Amino acid sequence: MRSFFFLLGFMLCALVPLSGQAFADEDFREVQIADPFIELRSGPGRGYPIFHVVDRGEWIKVTKRKTAWFKVATRHGDNGWVHMTQLLLTLTPEGKRTAVKDANQGDFVQRRGEIGVLSGNFSGAQVITMYTGYALSKNVSSELSFSQALGNISSKTIFNIRLLHHAFPDWRVSPFFALGAGGIKTEPHTTLVQAEDRSDVLAHAGVGIKAHLTQYLMLRAEYNRFVVFSSDDYNEELKEWKIGLAFFY
Repeated sequence: MRSFFFLLGFMLCALVPLSGQAFADEDFREVQIADPFIELRSGPGRGYPIFHVVDRGEWIKVTKRKTAWFKVATRHGDNGWVHMTQLLLTLTPEGKRTAVKDANQGDFVQRRGEIGVLSGNFSGAQVITMYTGYALSKNVSSELSFSQALGNISSKTIFNIRLLHHAFPDWRVSPFFALGAGGIKTEPHTTLVQAEDRSDVLAHAGVGIKAHLTQYLMLRAEYNRFVVFSSDDYNEELKEWKIGLAFFY
């Protein structure tokens, strides 16, 4: 359980630089660069290359927002993306520092990716799950997860790939339905009876909710039913519930 709270604390620390910073659409305007320069990227992310540098004193117009990234246009016709921290280094036409507002519900709806940690119960064993997800469309997302379930008799390691359908993605508390498949490895703890580690294929269906809490943080809770297709032709049904925190981008 300590490792779960450690991971949650790490996630919250990672969120601190993101807090309190996002334009509202009605605030889009021209601003003047006050730092020596800002860098324009070809897309909304640090993985996109820098293709142009705009010097101090020049004006840029903010035209679009995507979470922490803003699309801007220079007076010379160059269009690119800058991170919100660079907009804090600009001035309004009145000569004041550019104000930046908190992330809002629109960021939650338009999120492209998320990463989180959950904890709960996997058929009587304590389970901890780390996952990462990516939105394929407004209503469908894909996820990859790794879970460790620790019981008195055995421990289980679970890998999962799943698809989620978000029926109401615009809601602050958004329900989802999930289908997935993966693998499970069972390691018995007992030494009284000779037992071997076992690896099997599994599939599952689940339901859950994602609730936007504040800024880039959300609460997630879910319930899943698993079917383990064992090598001895005996299919085992398992139940799981878990809850945790995630941040989106």
